[in-house]
Amino acid sequence: MHSWLHIEEMLKNWKPGFLHLIVLLTILQLLVTLLTDGFALSFDEAMWQYIGRNWFRNGLVPYNGGVDNKSPVIFAVFGLSDKLFGVNYWFGRVLGTLVQSVGIYYIFKLAKHIAGEQAGILAISFYGLSLLWHGTGGRYVSFTETYDMVFIIIAAFKFVTAQNKKDFFISGLMAGLGLAFRLSAVWGIIAISCALLRRNRMSIPVFFAGIAASIALFLAISFLAGIDIHSIITNGLVDNFGSGSATDRSLIWKMVNFSDKFFYSELILFYPFVLGYFFIKKKIDLFSLWLILEFVGINIVGIYGTLHMRELLPAMSVMSALCVTYLINQFSLPAKPLIIIIWLVFFPKLLEPLLNIQKIFSGDKSQPDTACHEPYDKPDEGSRKKLGWWIRDNTSPQDMVYVAGFGAQVQAYSERISPTIYFNVTQTQLAKDRFYSDMQKNKPAMILVPLFAEYHNFVSQDMRQFVDELVAKEYYLDRCMYNYNVYRIKK
Repeated sequence: MHSWLHIEEMLKNWKPGFLHLIVLLTILQLLVTLLTDGFALSFDEAMWQYIGRNWFRNGLVPYNGGVDNKSPVIFAVFGLSDKLFGVNYWFGRVLGTLVQSVGIYYIFKLAKHIAGEQAGILAISFYGLSLLWHGTGGRYVSFTETYDMVFIIIAAFKFVTAQNKKDFFISGLMAGLGLAFRLSAVWGIIAISCALLRRNRMSIPVFFAGIAASIALFLAISFLAGIDIHSIITNGLVDNFGSGSATDRSLIWKMVNFSDKFFYSELILFYPFVLGYFFIKKKIDLFSLWLILEFVGINIVGIYGTLHMRELLPAMSVMSALCVTYLINQFSLPAKPLIIIIWLVFFPKLLEPLLNIQKIFSGDKSQPDTACHEPYDKPDEGSRKKLGWWIRDNTSPQDMVYVAGFGAQVQAYSERISPTIYFNVTQTQLAKDRFYSDMQKNKPAMILVPLFAEYHNFVSQDMRQFVDELVAKEYYLDRCMYNYNVYRIKK
């Protein structure tokens, strides 16, 4: 009896520390990211896996073995994944989760340095939970945003705690590594630079020397790997704006998506705390400037993807934690109940992981391969994975395969090389010209053409017409699978 009373007393007095919360948030992130529909690579992950596999397995360096508008560093992550474990969806997500947890730890250290451990616990709560939301792309932890955010968070921490020039150099070094993963890291860099102007102007050259060292390292490794620097600039920056690019959207489309992301998502939960921080501080400091610049950056790109919203979270979380800490100290509010309320309000919806746990035990109910009848629905992720496996099993390793439309997942799971570096639809004039040239030079053994509406609604008529004319002249219809017409080349 005495032992039970002792245990009960221990549980009553137990106070979770920051490490307990980080471990809990890591487990929650793994549940959200691994227990997804189809247990398959997402669309973007499939593109990076395909390019990374071509790089590590076939010696085709990025932008020669496949094009996407991302840094070669993320292709290397997925190339390593394929090298170690073959085509899989989990390695990038587990690695991303671990990297993200490092960012959560440094968010804690940043807030703790400014306002004590209680502020650090609050910052962990705000940041770690908001990363899991659907509205911030909680399942997509393997994306470039995870890496650039972690390095910018560490850069901000090293800046805030800097005691000498070495610390400022390390801050710049971390910021430069973030920039190597994603160009949006520039907004955090500008915020730290402006804060340096106020705090220690003499250390600005040291900070930028750190950035230059990271960029030089990135360019040197790229050069040694045989990656054309001009291709990085063209595909990573220049060809992402203008007609046919990912940012080519109408004003109405942008207004609707701006409203959806900023007013009809979980992000609104931060607004009272952020407004409170501005009211309390009454000035633009590092965190408020960081937030403003990230907001500006999101609007410049104008895509309003859920992943882009993640870029706001580090600054908003620290600001919210400092706001609540101020209120606790100013009005003697009880901290523990407030933290519990924050966890209850900010806790993510876990419906999808729970449903997918149920699917594991109830069996796979993805679309059958005979699903080729009107209305032609877009196949789910599990079906696209199965279609890729069918292609792999029904072609030779040396056969080229082209999947028309947005077919990166099918392409990745097929483990076959596309005849064109634009294996996924990119509709700038530069991309179209290269696509037509590649397809004329390298006739694939198999072409898959979608029957569902996405292909007809979002792929330009000239590209669809080119594929239709090609299959009509030189291919025959072999079968239909998962709402794709499968064509084989005539002997």
